[in-house]
Amino acid sequence: MTTETKPTALILLNMGGPDSLDAVEPFLYNLFSDRELIQLPAGALLQKPFARIISHFRAKRVVENYRTIGGKSPLLEWTKKQAAGIADLLENTQPFVIMRYWHPFADQVLGEIKKAGIEQAVVLSMYPHYTGATTGSSINDFKRTAAKVYPELQYQLIEDWYDWPAYLDALANRVREGLAEMPEDQTRRIFFSAHALPQKFIDRGDPYQQHVMATVQGVMDRVDGRPPWVVAFQSRSGPVKWMEPGTEEMIVQLAKDGCKSLLMVPISFVSDHIETLEEIDVEYRDLALENGIEHFRRVPSLNDHDDFLQGLAELVKERCS
Repeated sequence: MTTETKPTALILLNMGGPDSLDAVEPFLYNLFSDRELIQLPAGALLQKPFARIISHFRAKRVVENYRTIGGKSPLLEWTKKQAAGIADLLENTQPFVIMRYWHPFADQVLGEIKKAGIEQAVVLSMYPHYTGATTGSSINDFKRTAAKVYPELQYQLIEDWYDWPAYLDALANRVREGLAEMPEDQTRRIFFSAHALPQKFIDRGDPYQQHVMATVQGVMDRVDGRPPWVVAFQSRSGPVKWMEPGTEEMIVQLAKDGCKSLLMVPISFVSDHIETLEEIDVEYRDLALENGIEHFRRVPSLNDHDDFLQGLAELVKERCS
């Protein structure tokens, strides 16, 4: 007679995104309400009222951006596929997804895990590069909710993996695939675009920029010939000082310098969503072509590529052994 071992929950943490056009405004409200991500200058007491106002006025434009990519974010779909794919490569593991700013939220998922009688979990942040603004907020939200909903749960956290060799291998594979689809041009540049943070995060010691640069270096060490490359930061908005250089400014500068071929590599995103499908594929493509760049391509996102999922399964085994 054998005793069946209880499964382990594999919980992937991600930002989340609206699942309909009607969800855009409440999603933005949840995002702007989080002082770990955005500290509005009015102070903590007025954060939520200001978040309500900002999300209302910002929603009209953002709705149109989501309409461009089919009316919703594909982030949950991809994260679920990633969770299932990784769990399939691990023994006796059940996949779960928790999103920070839209469903499924931590309380719902932790309630499901408790009801299922699962007593241990591995919690994997899907932000490879650590920053208190995203990784920290998602992990703190998980910890607070777990203490309230399921304090008996035993869990291990994986907070960053920016230099994990298998992750770098997968990114380098995508870069090679992108290069193979472009003309061999002396002016060709590989353009790593990461999500920007307000500069104050970096100034206070947040390791995000160091992590991003370490990833870029690790990827380029794996690409034969080491084609010329640049790094810039996208998705900057609002009246604060952001990390520099900005992606838009860098595209324009490269065009002025005579660049005719640009291969975009979204470095801080591990699946397709609004920043890849609309911001890069539509806005930045148009900007590049308007400024004289003739060949513009984005590398395939990691999504559920076998090499990426295998690499994250190996990461879980290594960090949680």
